[in-house]
Amino acid sequence: MTTWKTTPTKTINVNGTAFAYRELGEATGVPVVFLHHFTAVLDDWDPRVIDGVAAQHHVIAFDNRGVGATGSRVPTDIEHMGADAVAFIRALGYDQVDLIGFSLGGAVAQMVALQAPDLVRRMVLAGTGPRGGGGIWKMPFIVGGAYTKAFLTRKDPRHFLFFPRTKAGKKAANAYFDRLAERTTDRDTPISQQARLAQLRAITGAGLHAADDLSKITVPVFVANGDNDLMVASEHSADMAARLPNSRLRIYPDSGHGGVFQYHQEFVPEVLSFLAAKSPAVS
Repeated sequence: MTTWKTTPTKTINVNGTAFAYRELGEATGVPVVFLHHFTAVLDDWDPRVIDGVAAQHHVIAFDNRGVGATGSRVPTDIEHMGADAVAFIRALGYDQVDLIGFSLGGAVAQMVALQAPDLVRRMVLAGTGPRGGGGIWKMPFIVGGAYTKAFLTRKDPRHFLFFPRTKAGKKAANAYFDRLAERTTDRDTPISQQARLAQLRAITGAGLHAADDLSKITVPVFVANGDNDLMVASEHSADMAARLPNSRLRIYPDSGHGGVFQYHQEFVPEVLSFLAAKSPAVS
């Protein structure tokens, strides 16, 4: 059986740029497209989340423009990232998809829903907030501090950005990185310096941007986060959920930005239940 550990990497030409992607699960029904976080490539998706959703859905994850093995350069604003995601989805031939966006990917998912509302059926927004959220200007300092700690301790910065520095948080972080290392062949291209800086500029710009009218996003949305997110303040997720007219909010305890990975055993069943709901309203 194909899993995230073994599924091959494919490419598709999107307006002259080769986009790298992977897919798994039975290719029927509405596909679920995953949109990833700051500095992430395909290998940074938690296999337990991808495989868990793919058990019941056709899953597609991709490197957006300039990320990982995808060509070109990363744009410096989330509007263009959203347009690139729309172009990729349409290039695959889909008229409707579900979206799961984590962190920066959640911001891009909102752009997709605003730019192409006919394309989105349901949406999961994890570890993310609305454009115009206060305090996002601190992101370069938060990231810089984590990279300094990572250098001094020889750890990945996500140990400090995604998980609380408690006993349980450290255990969850170690388990998360063990899962990320399960794929040993056909690994993705590491993120480039251009991509890092462009994404950081896009995130900062989104924080300083005027707030979007989220009442225009009428599809069902499941919002999830940890209760102590250092990167995107947890209250921004709550504010976003309150401004989305058809949403539900789940905050995982004693966790941070990577709460959905720390609590993947709870998150995946909740996502599956949400995606399977027959009613247009969120239960």
